[in-house]
Amino acid sequence: MATERNALQKGRRWVVKIGSALLTNDGQGLDREAIAGWVDQLAALRAEGMEIVLVSSGSIAEGMTRLGWPERPHELHRQQAAAAVGQMGLVQAYEANFQRHGTHTAQILLTHEDHSDRQRYLNARAALRTLIELGVVPVVNENDTVVTSEIRFGDNDTLGALVANLVEADGLIILTDQRGLYEADPRTNPDARFVSVGRAGDEALEAMAGGGGRLGSGGMLTKVRAAKLAARSGAVTVIVSGREERVLTRLKAGEDIGTLLVPDRGPMAARKNWIAGHLQARGTLVLDAGAVVALTERGKSLLPAGVKSVSGDFQRGEMVILTDEQGRIVARGLANYPVADAGKIIGRPSREIETLLGYVVEEELVHRDNLVLA
Repeated sequence: MATERNALQKGRRWVVKIGSALLTNDGQGLDREAIAGWVDQLAALRAEGMEIVLVSSGSIAEGMTRLGWPERPHELHRQQAAAAVGQMGLVQAYEANFQRHGTHTAQILLTHEDHSDRQRYLNARAALRTLIELGVVPVVNENDTVVTSEIRFGDNDTLGALVANLVEADGLIILTDQRGLYEADPRTNPDARFVSVGRAGDEALEAMAGGGGRLGSGGMLTKVRAAKLAARSGAVTVIVSGREERVLTRLKAGEDIGTLLVPDRGPMAARKNWIAGHLQARGTLVLDAGAVVALTERGKSLLPAGVKSVSGDFQRGEMVILTDEQGRIVARGLANYPVADAGKIIGRPSREIETLLGYVVEEELVHRDNLVLA
């Protein structure tokens, strides 16, 4: 425990994510006093030499309050409108509070497309790192005004993890309205045991996690999954109540609060991190048992001969999911051939690709350098 807490304590770069329920005091409008308190703590960390990236929810919730809406709307265009209105108040609150400490902030609005497109990913990475070098605190949110499916299925826990990957953070701190993770829902089971420390990616943790709240789009499950994603770049994750007094400075001091989730493997190379962060697959390849063993136990590339079936609508270079014949996800990777051509070569030896297609790009359907195991 002490060693794992020390890793967080010694970290120099943190991504701090604050959820909607905290920021808006469960829907009562922006809690400006709480925001001032968190900013004071972040400023204290920066004074100690820490580098901070802030991922903030709250634009839709704040927009709802400004527009007088008691419930989160279901219609996409109304969610987008609320986000546009609320983002103004959110940015103003952070800018005003950081200015009290002589610190500049920068608004960064991202979508999944910014992460899935390699060039845009590299641009976002460079911009964030430059802001950090300049001593600016980036304030990141999902671009809810323009996204489509992401606004319904995305969440800022996942965004926080992706940002942690982008900037290669040492820690992802998820501030929520709960103490952390319990083995069961403490609201219905008062005897539920608190999870102080665990391994990111442990499937048992996902089984313990529950659903989302009234204002936010995520719940404890998204936080556990975010920890698994953040661990790909070596970041430790803490899920902790943002209402704890001096929560951030106490974490930095090594205090045992919240649920600490540590990586179960070493950090992944930057390119594979990018592949692992793809949340939307364009297709699925079903592998035979031999191909599964070759990928998972021998570190091989995926050859056409090991694929049983292909589905979806993908082009060369787009991300596909690789599953076994029972539907379990084995890996994710970038396809070397579009779906139409992939369908013609599956189950066949690589030496026949040129005969079947009239051209050959690679002998592999997915190269191991462009493949990440689940």
